[in-house]
Amino acid sequence: MKFFICLLALQQLYVQSVAQDFDFFYFVLQWPGAYCDSRHSCCYPKTGKPAADFGIHGLWPNYKTGGWPQNCNPDSQFDDLRVSDLMNDLQREWPTLSCPSNDGMKFWTHEWEKHGTCAESELDQHDYFEAGLKLKQKANLLHALINAGIKPDDKFYELKDIENTIKEVVGFAPGIECNKDSSHNSQLYQIYLCVDTSASKFINCPVMPHGRCDSRVQFPKF
Repeated sequence: MKFFICLLALQQLYVQSVAQDFDFFYFVLQWPGAYCDSRHSCCYPKTGKPAADFGIHGLWPNYKTGGWPQNCNPDSQFDDLRVSDLMNDLQREWPTLSCPSNDGMKFWTHEWEKHGTCAESELDQHDYFEAGLKLKQKANLLHALINAGIKPDDKFYELKDIENTIKEVVGFAPGIECNKDSSHNSQLYQIYLCVDTSASKFINCPVMPHGRCDSRVQFPKF
């Protein structure tokens, strides 16, 4: 009987270790103007309207084969006390625009439990969220785009110019996802940057996400 109990315990550890293994992260930044200008409902957080800047959507472990792990450890729940020193930065840089208006806890809980738990072999909960904040600061994409004359002014820009500008700053080609507004304009929505498993360095994307964009995309105001 003890043998079978030990065998089951080993199998559980093996499954967990396999589930937590991954090859790289997608670091996903979202433009709030496109989120709010789509058919989705949009509500500002309880802390007020976010700054007109890219917000962090997530830091998602992925496989080189194109798949991804998720919900790897149901026992590892989000604990706001573990990130209390990051709370102001999370509210500013990792906001939620989902409705109804909320304090972001549900959003961060979702990101940790679905994605963060699959990176616990590399990052604990505090390190995970801190890594996302540092990556956003390191990329500083809005600053780079504005310096290249690409501004959130409702005008249309060549997709290649956006891609090349980001590549110059980050060092690697980004994945870009667009959405459609009510007038069916293709809008700059999300930017995917690939990051190593330590969540500290940008890398060449082993798998490029599929984002449907026109050759010219709108950079909407927010």
